Amino acid sequence: MEEQQASTPVLSIEGAVATIRLNRPAQANRIEPDDQDALIQHCQRIATDPHIRAVILTGTGKHFSAGADLTTLLESGDATPDATVTINPFAVMVDAVEHLPQPVICALNGGIYGGATDLALACDLRLGTPAVKMFMPAARLGLHYYIGGMRRYVSRLGFNTAKRLFLFAETLDAEQMLATGFIDRIVPADQLQDAAREAAFTVAGMAPLAVQGMKAALNDLAQERLDPDAFALRETQCLRSSDIREGVAAWKEKRPPRFEGR
Repeated sequence: MEEQQASTPVLSIEGAVATIRLNRPAQANRIEPDDQDALIQHCQRIATDPHIRAVILTGTGKHFSAGADLTTLLESGDATPDATVTINPFAVMVDAVEHLPQPVICALNGGIYGGATDLALACDLRLGTPAVKMFMPAARLGLHYYIGGMRRYVSRLGFNTAKRLFLFAETLDAEQMLATGFIDRIVPADQLQDAAREAAFTVAGMAPLAVQGMKAALNDLAQERLDPDAFALRETQCLRSSDIREGVAAWKEKRPPRFEGR
């Protein structure tokens, strides 16, 4: 079998669903600076495309991702030696995924380590195979993790679990990941991509104004930064939308709705 050609993350679009695939299988899908830039560009394209209503994030090969390239991580710390603080470019990339307006399904096809664990936590639904494992080695490497990643760990997994993973560098298997909430469902390996597609196309068929508005509100609530006025505007927009009229009509007529996002 011909070896998979490594590249920056690959974007493909099928109807209303976009798929981003990490694509360095020989390096366990390690995320290099070019990959960070490409993933941000993919997010920018997806965020501005009203026809895309759901996103799948997955990896090529037997690993999801080994996280950031440690060599370039060191270089980023040395890049601005006179600066009081540095900006972690990996954190910028993960924030771009979290801030996508569309729901994101993470299909964990294999091991997930380091910064890739935060990339998965930035997604809205995480599916994993029975063989998946996660590990956060920051403390063993002398790395102080960036604030956005620590916030996601605490808000998604809870304070005590975040301490276990950051301070004690515990390795979790699939069942433990399910118990902590790191993954939402364990799926047989040969069914993982189909399960991710099913979830993506299901949410893509729902009302995008309501879905995207509620995703934004939930993320803001998790960070305790909800703006009540902005929330009220989104709620009112949905109440006055064509989508809610279509949704009610479809419910009464017992047919699938046809939402247009307006």
